[in-house]
Amino acid sequence: MASGFALRGTVVRALCGKGNSLNLNSNQWKSVPEFVSRFPKLSVLLLCYNSLSDLPSHFQSLNHLTELNLGNNALREIPIAISYLGSLRKLYLYRNKIDVVSPDAIGSLRDLVVLNLNHNKIKRLPPEIGRLKKLQLLSMIDNKLEELPGEIGCLKKLSELNLTFNNLSRLPRQLYFCMNLVQLYAARNRLINLPEGITALTKLRVLDVAGNMLSIFPVEFHLLHLKELRCEGNWLIKRKPVPLHPRPEILPLKELAARFVLLEVRKQFSLINLSLPHYPEVNVLLSSSSFCTECNSPFLTTWLECVQFVNLKKDMKMKTSLTIPVRALLCSYKCFRAQDPFYYAIERK
Repeated sequence: MASGFALRGTVVRALCGKGNSLNLNSNQWKSVPEFVSRFPKLSVLLLCYNSLSDLPSHFQSLNHLTELNLGNNALREIPIAISYLGSLRKLYLYRNKIDVVSPDAIGSLRDLVVLNLNHNKIKRLPPEIGRLKKLQLLSMIDNKLEELPGEIGCLKKLSELNLTFNNLSRLPRQLYFCMNLVQLYAARNRLINLPEGITALTKLRVLDVAGNMLSIFPVEFHLLHLKELRCEGNWLIKRKPVPLHPRPEILPLKELAARFVLLEVRKQFSLINLSLPHYPEVNVLLSSSSFCTECNSPFLTTWLECVQFVNLKKDMKMKTSLTIPVRALLCSYKCFRAQDPFYYAIERK
């Protein structure tokens, strides 16, 4: 009886226009009561800890809603009625039974800033996730994600991404287009490696990749300005020198030509640089080139893949003194010897 009076008081206050939020948490609702549609100017609606399995069509009238919390319900998919809530900025759908994210359900939420899908059964996100241009926080803790769409790179304002406890074996390279990413959590997945180019995330400060299957970090990883790195529980390479016997540096003609062209490309007004647009097949070939970690010279084929051991405290100004292996690509034996014993050959089994 007391809870009934409390609920009645909440509804009366909303009807009188004294508040723009409605708290209907923990009322064992199996469907959204009809009276909710009487508040078209409602901005915050809380429906946590109920037994909702869908949203009614009259829900579409709440076009001023900016925050909707449907956590701890019985939803199996994101209700299509949500797609009509064009003003929505915060959407919480944690602890439901969602296994499918419909493109139609989220693709029109252009003002969404926070999306919480924690503790569901989602295996994939649709490419339409890339339409959420204003999204700043995406949290998908404890799902069954097997992959992320490349369209994740369209989320230019994303500052926090939490993918902890999923089934990801890789992260898409497009993730590094999220230039405002500050916190990236990908612990307890099945990651074998991180894509090269992570240094593009210049604002990244927290990276959690604990409990994966990483053996080495990408080239120039130590150039990131991280404040916190969690990487325990991986299969990281240990500092164990492997003998490397000098070998003749006899490069094939294709490699020699490629290195020459790549050097000429750096010169703005060189004849080769000006001619390249007329040879698209050459551009495609050169697109797979790399740069020597030691001398920064370009090359087409990796002459030697090495590892350098980076101390987080000394080299990255972090609080921990942990040492991690970072991948290094070298163009010659000369560069390998330049920092001896700074580089170590990788033992392949």
